[in-house]
Amino acid sequence: MKLITSCCALVAALSLITSCSAPKKVAYIEDAEEIPAEVLAATPNLATENTLQPGDLLNIEVTGTNYAAVAPFNKGFAVDAEGKVTQFSHNNNIQGETGEKSTRYYLVDNNGDITFPIIGTVHVAGLTKSQVSELIASEIYPKYLKEKPVVDVRFMNFRVTVLGAVKTPGVKTSQNESFNIFEALATAGDMDIKADRENIILVRTDGSGRRQVHKIDVHDKNLLLSPYYYLQPNDILIVNWNRSGAQQAWQMNNGFNTAITIVGGLSGIVGLIIALISL
Repeated sequence: MKLITSCCALVAALSLITSCSAPKKVAYIEDAEEIPAEVLAATPNLATENTLQPGDLLNIEVTGTNYAAVAPFNKGFAVDAEGKVTQFSHNNNIQGETGEKSTRYYLVDNNGDITFPIIGTVHVAGLTKSQVSELIASEIYPKYLKEKPVVDVRFMNFRVTVLGAVKTPGVKTSQNESFNIFEALATAGDMDIKADRENIILVRTDGSGRRQVHKIDVHDKNLLLSPYYYLQPNDILIVNWNRSGAQQAWQMNNGFNTAITIVGGLSGIVGLIIALISL
């Protein structure tokens, strides 16, 4: 009876230790309230500073008060000799898009260029959307137009890839042209309980095609101030497993695995009984 009581007490103690430490391991942004409000307010929103790179798909629209004058600078539009604006039909759909046509958009090629109506080749890789907007406007005005046009640039393929210890890994697309790291994880169904929250890997490709690797700790409150809080198009998040999850992910033959589990369990029980008897 004394032996059974001792075993129960030991199991209860181990369970208590485990339950007390678990919440600390799964918390996000610990002690965030300690960051001064003025520091948070002064942190720039880097989502507006995403830079373009080869493979990006852009929608660029040029508008102005003279509709006929700006029409030739938009894909699929032309003006005849009488000043009538004609819009061409587009026949090729973007894969995965409905109602939108690929010929409306500009694909950034491997050299980081797009081919723009009338202007010709424009190098956009490494620039932000606002910089591209200013660049195209400066190429149009005053050379072709009497007034400076408004140039609107939008990403049509803002997506990130989330892999590893999440519930639904895959390519995640944002309709708002921005993703912060928690939004990306949320679209992947959040991290598994056995994910290593202190060792998330962010792989990013800059405008020159060079890859960068950064380590992210979602426990760290300073992530809110980090340049990696906001993701860029085509970023890759790799959520690693913690030690327990990695061991579990190593799959063996079911029968062999079951045998090892049984033997391991019996060995643990025998060892525990011997230790308690020796006391």
